[in-house]
Amino acid sequence: MNTLNVGDRAMPSVGLGTWKIERTEAARVVRNALELGYRHIDSAADYGNEVETGEGINAALTSGAVLRDDLWVTSKLWNTYHRKEHVRAACERSLKDLQLEYLDLYLIHFPIASPFVPFDERYPPEWVQPGHDAMVLEPVPLQETWHAMESLVEAGLVREIGVCNYNTGLLHDLMAYAKIKPANLQVESHPFLTQSNLLRTAQSYGLPVTAFSPLGALSYVSLDMATDADTVLTARPVVEAASRVGRTPAQVVLRWGVQRGTAIIPKTTQPERLKENLALFDFELTNDEMTAISDLNVNRRFNDPADFCEAAFGRFHSIYD
Repeated sequence: MNTLNVGDRAMPSVGLGTWKIERTEAARVVRNALELGYRHIDSAADYGNEVETGEGINAALTSGAVLRDDLWVTSKLWNTYHRKEHVRAACERSLKDLQLEYLDLYLIHFPIASPFVPFDERYPPEWVQPGHDAMVLEPVPLQETWHAMESLVEAGLVREIGVCNYNTGLLHDLMAYAKIKPANLQVESHPFLTQSNLLRTAQSYGLPVTAFSPLGALSYVSLDMATDADTVLTARPVVEAASRVGRTPAQVVLRWGVQRGTAIIPKTTQPERLKENLALFDFELTNDEMTAISDLNVNRRFNDPADFCEAAFGRFHSIYD
C-alpha cells in the first residue's frame, strides 16, 4: 500500500475514517476493513465509537488478520481536555477504549478549548457542557496543550503527535514553540476545497497532510450541512476521468487526493465500497485531469464551526477567516 512518511514512520495513505459509523456497526466495519487490507484506522474520542472500534481492532489482531506493528491508529484530543492536567487522562481513556498500548498518532481535534467535563459525568463530552444551553469556551493557550501532547510522546503513550483544523497562522505559531514538531496536519480537503496555500505551507515545513471528508458533501448530507446538489461526483472533469480510466467517480476523486500527495480517510460501512476505496493505485490521472479537478475549487468548506456552532450549539465561533 502507498504510504506517507509521518515522523520516522510510514503511514498508509488510505485509511478508514470512523466518524459517523454507528456504534452498532463499528466493530464489524473496522474488523472487515482490516481483513480487506486496511492498515490505517482514524478515530476520535468525540466520535463516540472508540470502544467498538477497539473491539474491531482487537478481533482482527486476535485472528491474525493484522499485526500491531503493521497497523496505524490515529485518535484525537477533544476540546474539553486542552488543559495540561487533562491531556494524559484523555489519551489514556482512548487507549483503554481502543484496547491499545500506544497510539501511532494523536491529534488536537480542534483549536478550540472548552471547560473540562469529567469522564463519569458524560463521555464523550460533546460540544455543549452539562448544565449549559450553549457552547462555552475556556481560554487555554494552544501552546499549553501542545506541550502536554509532547509529554505523551516522552511517556511512550503515542508515537507521533499532530493537529487538526489548523490554519496557516496557527501552523506558523506552532512551529515556533514546538519542541517536538507536529508529524501530521489533518484538514478538510476535496476538489471543492483544495486548500492549496495551506498544503504548500505544510509542505514547506515538511509536514504531511491527511484530508478528511475527501469526497466532500457525502459526509454532510445526512447532517443537513450539505445537499445532494453539492456533490463533486457529477462534475464534468470527474465524470470524464472516470470514463477514461474505467473507475467510479468516487475512486477518481480519492485518486486525485492521494495523487496530489495527501493521505485520505474516507468513511463507508459497505464492503464493496471498502474495497473500492483501497483500489486506487493501479491507475493514474493525467496532469490535465488533475488540473481540471483542482480547478473545481470554490473554497466550499462543509465542516466550519462558524456555520454549525451557532446553529447547533448556540454560540458563534469562527476559526477560519
